[in-house]
Amino acid sequence: MIKHIVLFKLKNPSAENIEHTVSVLRGLEGKVEQLRGLEVGIDVVKSARSYDIALIAEFDSLEDLEGYQVHPEHKKVIEHMSQVRESQVAVDFEY
Repeated sequence: MIKHIVLFKLKNPSAENIEHTVSVLRGLEGKVEQLRGLEVGIDVVKSARSYDIALIAEFDSLEDLEGYQVHPEHKKVIEHMSQVRESQVAVDFEY
């Protein structure tokens, strides 16, 4: 199993922008066949080091993660995120 974790810091972290982006991310559920699990959360601490949104996705294999990366529904999300994010960090690991 592969766990894919991405943290996003938004250019405009208003509550409205965060909620809209969370709904875009959650919209992947049920649309990408490789996706085995999806969690999306909003930061509650709001410290200087915090990111605004976390995405945790699970895949059966590295090949499924690679398929997700090029999936048309994921590409739509990438397009949205490239417009609203200031920065992001990611980690992918086996478990």
